[in-house]
Amino acid sequence: MNDSHSPASNAWRRLRPFTVLGVLATGALLLVHPGCDDPQPPPPPNPEPIHVQVLAFNDFHGNLEEPSGSNGRIAAPNGDGGTVNVNAGGAAYLAHHLQKLREENPEHTVVVSAGDLIGASPLVSGIFHDEPTIEVMNMMGLDLNSVGNHEFDEGATELLRMQNGGCHPVDGCQASASFTGAKFKFLSANVFTDVATRKTLLPAYDIREFQGAKVAFIGMTLEGTPLIVTPTGVAGLTFQDEADTVNALIPELKAQGVEAIVVVIHEGGIVPATDYNGCPGISGPIKDIVERLDDEVDVVASGHTHLAYNCVIDGKRVTSAASYGRLVTDIDMVLDPVSHDVVEVTARNVIVTRDTGTHADVDAFVKQTISRAAPLRDRVIGNTPAELKAPVRPLPAGATGESTLGNVVADGMLAATSAPERGGAVIAMQNPGGVRADVNAGDITYGEVFTVQPFANNLVTLTLTGAQIETLLEQQFQPAGTSILQVSQGFAFTWKASGPAGDKVDPASITLHGTTIDPAANYRVTVNNFMAAGGDGLAVLTEGKDPLTGVIDLDSLDAYTRANNPLTVPALGRITRLP
Repeated sequence: MNDSHSPASNAWRRLRPFTVLGVLATGALLLVHPGCDDPQPPPPPNPEPIHVQVLAFNDFHGNLEEPSGSNGRIAAPNGDGGTVNVNAGGAAYLAHHLQKLREENPEHTVVVSAGDLIGASPLVSGIFHDEPTIEVMNMMGLDLNSVGNHEFDEGATELLRMQNGGCHPVDGCQASASFTGAKFKFLSANVFTDVATRKTLLPAYDIREFQGAKVAFIGMTLEGTPLIVTPTGVAGLTFQDEADTVNALIPELKAQGVEAIVVVIHEGGIVPATDYNGCPGISGPIKDIVERLDDEVDVVASGHTHLAYNCVIDGKRVTSAASYGRLVTDIDMVLDPVSHDVVEVTARNVIVTRDTGTHADVDAFVKQTISRAAPLRDRVIGNTPAELKAPVRPLPAGATGESTLGNVVADGMLAATSAPERGGAVIAMQNPGGVRADVNAGDITYGEVFTVQPFANNLVTLTLTGAQIETLLEQQFQPAGTSILQVSQGFAFTWKASGPAGDKVDPASITLHGTTIDPAANYRVTVNNFMAAGGDGLAVLTEGKDPLTGVIDLDSLDAYTRANNPLTVPALGRITRLP
C-alpha cells in the first residue's frame, strides 16, 4: 500500500503548513503555524498559599516539674457560662503538646518563647543555674527565645553562657558533666552594648525561609529591665524603646526580601480574668507598643504579665500564653505564594493538659534532674530550737494574724534588701499566702525552706509614703477575707476587728523603731513581685516609686537561715489586735 494515497496521508498534507511542537498529556498534538509567534506553554495551576505555623509560649521560669496550686491551673469555659480549673503545665507535657502540634505542619513550624524562659525558677532548675531548663528546651526543639528581664537575673555574662555553654565560673557544671549551651537562639534587638554603632548584645532577629518566602522573627526585651533587675547585672547595656527599635529594623528586613514579620517581645498587657482565648479591654504597655509598630509587622507574641489573651490590635495578631508552660499559642500565618505577604493570621491558645502522654525523653531527663537535686535539697542550712508556725488562713477568731515563721521570712527579706545597693529597705512585708508550710524544730533543710516559699517570687523594693503604708495596711481587709501581712522587725501596727472598712488601723499605731510613721515621708519597703503588682488586693503597691527587683524570696530565706544558725525564734508582738 502506498502511504501517500491513504486518508491519513491526505490529512497530514493538510496539516503540513503547521509545525508539531509536541504532544500534550492528553495525547493531542501541540501545533503552531510558521507565521505565528512562538507558543506559550499552558499557564500553571494557581500555586497554593504558604502556611507557616508559629508555636509560642512565654514566662516558663524553669518550671520543669508540674507547677502546683493556682500556678498549675488554667480556668477554662465549662460550656454553661462558668469555668472549670484544668491542671496544666510540666515540661514533659509541654514537650508532648509541642510535638503533636508540630506534626500538623512539620516542615513549616517555628517554636518561639517570649522571654523569662529562665530565672525566678523552682529549685530543680534554679539550683543548677537553670542549665536543666536549657537542656530540656533543646530536647523540645525550641527555635528562638526573646530575652526577658529574668534572663538578666545573674547578669549578661551568665546569659551569654546560657547561649554558648561552659561550666559556671563558681559552681562548675553541677547538673551534668558539661554544659554545651542552647541549640536555639537568644534574640534581643533593643539591648545594645554600643548604641552609636547599633551593636547588640545578642542577635536582633532571625530569618526563616519557607518555599521561598522569608519570615523574620524580631526579639525584643522589656525596655524597663534595668529598673527591675540588679543594676550590676546590666551594667554597660542600654535598653531602648521596643516599638522604635522594631520600626528602625523594617527597611533592613525589607531590603532582604522579607514581607512577613513576627515580633516576639517580653512585654505584655492586662486583661480581666476571662477565657484564656479572649481579649476583653486589653490595656497596658503592649497595647501602646503595638499601636506604634509599623504596619509591616503581622504578629506579636508577647509575655511578661503572665496572662493569657488572643487579640487583634491595630490589625496585628497579638497573643500571650499565660506562664509556666500551661498554654501554647498555635499561630497559623497564611502567606501569598507570589508576593509572600501575610494574607491571614489565626491563633488559638491550647491548654497543656496532663491527661495526654508525655515526651519520654524529657520526662526521663526531668526525673533524673530531680534525683540529682536531692542531695542539695536535703542539705542542712540551719537549726531552730522550736517549731516555726506559718500564718493560718482563714484568720482564726481572736488571732492577730502574726506568726513566728512569717516574722522570720520578713526579717530575711529585710536583711536581703537593706543595703543601699540592694534597695535600701527599712521595712519588709510578706503576704501570708506566700508562706506555705511550717518548719519543724531541729535541723532546717534547704528543701524545707523551699517548701515554705515555692513560688520563686522576686523581692521588689519600692518607695512608699507613710500615707500609702497606712492605705496598704487597710487593704489587708478585703471582702473575700482578711489577709494580715507579715512584717519585719522594728515595724508595728494595731488593727481593730470591729473597725469599719478603710478605718481598721490606727495611724498613730503604725511605728518604725518606736516612732510613728510620717504620712508625708518616704520609706523604702520590700515586698514580693506578686504583691508589687497589686496581688491580694494590695493595689496601692502599684503606686510605689523607684522599684528595684532583687533576689527571689527563697534565696533571702535561705541566706538568713544560714546567717542566723541556730535561729533565734522571734517573739510575737509586732501586730496587735483590738476587739
